[in-house]
Amino acid sequence: QVQLVESGGGLVQAGASLRLSCAASGRTFSNYAMGWFRQAPGKEREFVARISSSGNTFYTDSVKGRFTISRDNAKNTVYLQMNSLKPEDTAVYYCAAAAGPVSGTLSSSYRYWGQGTQVTVSS
Repeated sequence: QVQLVESGGGLVQAGASLRLSCAASGRTFSNYAMGWFRQAPGKEREFVARISSSGNTFYTDSVKGRFTISRDNAKNTVYLQMNSLKPEDTAVYYCAAAAGPVSGTLSSSYRYWGQGTQVTVSS
């Protein structure tokens, strides 16, 4: 069983930065792709970013140039650095672990999920 614990959310003003962390335990972290998703009130959960086991990254268009996903395999942790935050980035952010070294943008590509961390951006 894999456990994922997110942290780093909070309330910030537009233009500010936050760094989300997701600590993983329960298996060999470096072998698996990781992703971040978010869900705003009344909306479907949406893909934000992913990083493969080899470090290749991919982002949804709305966060390109503002968000950076990274991983520290020694710490079994994946990060989401969020800069120039906008009110439309307000959501619960979820960390997810894939079943293999690569993953897609669909929720079904991921096997394990964290409990989520709230990010609120005020205007």
